[in-house]
Amino acid sequence: MTYHQRMDASPDVERYREQIQRFRETHERIRGQVRRVIVGQDETVEQLLLTLWAGGHCLITGLPGTAKTLLVRTLSATLALGFKRIQFTPDLMPTDITGTDILEEDAATGHRRWTFSAGPIFTHVLLADEVNRTPPKTQAALLEAMQEGSCTVRGTTYTLERPFFVLATQNPIELEGTYPLPEAQLDRFLLNVVLDYLSAADEVTVVARNTSEEPAVVEACTTAEEILSFRGLVKKVLLSDAAARYAVDLLRATRPAEPSAPEVVKKYVKYGTSVRATQFLVLAAKARALTRGRYHVSVEDIQALVLPVLRHRLLTNFHAESDGISADEILRRLVAGFRAPSE
Repeated sequence: MTYHQRMDASPDVERYREQIQRFRETHERIRGQVRRVIVGQDETVEQLLLTLWAGGHCLITGLPGTAKTLLVRTLSATLALGFKRIQFTPDLMPTDITGTDILEEDAATGHRRWTFSAGPIFTHVLLADEVNRTPPKTQAALLEAMQEGSCTVRGTTYTLERPFFVLATQNPIELEGTYPLPEAQLDRFLLNVVLDYLSAADEVTVVARNTSEEPAVVEACTTAEEILSFRGLVKKVLLSDAAARYAVDLLRATRPAEPSAPEVVKKYVKYGTSVRATQFLVLAAKARALTRGRYHVSVEDIQALVLPVLRHRLLTNFHAESDGISADEILRRLVAGFRAPSE
């Protein structure tokens, strides 16, 4: 009996079909609302939504003026979730993110007590704007929240509301006044989305729209409870043994010490990707499959997400810098030369 025959015989199949249909409708509605404000950048919007459905966090890299902040604000408005923004600056302190205990005095009794004043991290959607303009000590204040969904202040741990979704923007590190993100923090981001310049036609549309019209108002398309249920649905997408092995072998080949590593990796890569990267790649591939109406992960899903999932995890060496070889180029060559299993 095939998988589809087993599914048809299942008493829960109709409920799952309804959930999947609702998921796809919500996904398309959000994309449509975002398009009312954001011109072009369809692939970027798609990747942000994959991060949301997979339950991860997203790093958005782009030059100033490429609408990074506007994109995040617009997306958050479609989700009907709590939203807060932190502008990262060189003088920002960790307590400006997490909050801190303050000493308050009761006017009636004169007694003093410590009271926790929550920081902006206590929200559903957190925009960490220009996250690489603050030193690593402050950047690290996000680590526990991103990994554990909690925040510890003065020995007390506070649980954050779910879903908790960090969208961090950064300018290229070559620009003056920026600090490279620590590798441990980079590894917490499921995707690193690169925002490039628009095409000439799209840029004309942006200029015309923003100089002659009032900004469009987007509508909320989903709720916190529904997002959590969609995340559970994504995890149920099937992953064949062949697809799982392909993902594992592909990522193991990014490590120079591995016998399977190609010459381009051995020559240009200092450190390859972690096991967490493999899990993130598969989870994002499951979300992508579901948005396309499939209930199983294909090799195409994995290949399509290699760059955004891995580009910030691959640490290149001085040979790559001297030869002008980027992490993206290494990954493209790796995928192109890697034998994929038959579907």
